Amino acid sequence: MRAFLIIAQLLLFFNAQAQQNNITSVTASYDPASIAELYDHIPIGLEFKYANGQVSKTEGFLQGAYRWRNIKVTSSAGSVQNGYLQLDRQRLAKLHYQVELNITLPETAQPLTTTLTLPHLESIRFNHYADSLKRNIRFYLNVEGSFSSGKIYPLDTAAIKFTTSAGKLLGQDLLLNSNDATRTITVTATNKNDPSMSISSTIPVKQLQDK
Repeated sequence: MRAFLIIAQLLLFFNAQAQQNNITSVTASYDPASIAELYDHIPIGLEFKYANGQVSKTEGFLQGAYRWRNIKVTSSAGSVQNGYLQLDRQRLAKLHYQVELNITLPETAQPLTTTLTLPHLESIRFNHYADSLKRNIRFYLNVEGSFSSGKIYPLDTAAIKFTTSAGKLLGQDLLLNSNDATRTITVTATNKNDPSMSISSTIPVKQLQDK
């Protein structure tokens, strides 16, 4: 009988220890130095909280001890491998920049879920390098984006679609032939992931020749 009680007490002890070592929650973050506003390959980190109050972090971006090889992660807006999130930008926009991560760990019977919020484009603006366009000389269409992170970055044709009332678009350059009599050109820039975000700018064409 005494042996039975000792075994029962040991089982209760180990069960309590196991419960304390259970992961109760997980939070995700991304490396702010990775320019997640523009790039699709982003280092991420996971922080696990245990029932006993201890915290464990993943290796890599968070410089923790928990190995990514022990973790399986699926994402609602791309794929995750070895601590990097590969984004599908169009899918991300449809999810309002909320990425759901489902995480499978050796310590948990059921997958854990957390949400990672990524910065998104809030507005765009033209920032021309010159006041007017010269015929037969390429005019670079400089567009800047303001993001929810508070940062401002130049945008290219990966994010912006351009249309023009005259001249020819060569990538992000606008070219007007020397024999074209157009006096002004209206250029429109539209966010490819959100067509409702669109701006226009009217650019004067220089009429006098440089001396």
